[in-house]
Amino acid sequence: MANARPVWEERPELEPNVDAVLREVHAACESAGRPPQSVRVVAVAKTHPASAVKAAVAAGLRDIGENRVQEARAKADEVQGAVWHMVGRLQTNKAAQAAELFTWVHSVDRVELALALGRAAERRRAAPLNALVQVNLAGEAQKGGCPAEAVPEVLAAMRDFPLLAPRGLMIVPPAGGDPRPQFRALRELLTQMQRTFPDLALDELSMGMSGDFAAAIAEGATMVRIGSAIFGSR
Repeated sequence: MANARPVWEERPELEPNVDAVLREVHAACESAGRPPQSVRVVAVAKTHPASAVKAAVAAGLRDIGENRVQEARAKADEVQGAVWHMVGRLQTNKAAQAAELFTWVHSVDRVELALALGRAAERRRAAPLNALVQVNLAGEAQKGGCPAEAVPEVLAAMRDFPLLAPRGLMIVPPAGGDPRPQFRALRELLTQMQRTFPDLALDELSMGMSGDFAAAIAEGATMVRIGSAIFGSR
């Protein structure tokens, strides 16, 4: 076993970070009365090198989040065994590349992007591309995400593409303050969308980051996007 994880020679500090995060996730799940396997940890590796991603994968974190298509593509050529998640804002002209590279896109926030991803998925994929609608409940102009009232239109735009699978909602709450009202509101919005679209498998809530993932889990998160607690500061 001594030679099983040579990547720790490059980033040895990640192993205790990963262990600590997983313990906190499990504790948050236990407090919420949920099984630990109900929450997926997405390790957000933006600006960190491929060696760090390899170390995270070696520690058992298969789900890797990136904010930029080009950065993810460069790392994907070096990293084996990862499931790639697009968690940053996505330009429509990058939809084809994203559909080819990622298994999950968390940041679909407009009909135009949904249609572009759907068309690209039909051309470039054999398995469905999982998509989440990013919601901007606080109306922050500097952040991506659509208002709550636009979510049905974005979901409806994905329905005609067999290889684009709408799976749920994502949010980045305002910095500072208590994020739980935002998390709770997103969960309630997902429940509404499940009633509106009973034919869709809307079962995912991507919410919570390094500083607030325990609160997100308490409010029903199924994916938490954790960067600095795993990889350190950028």
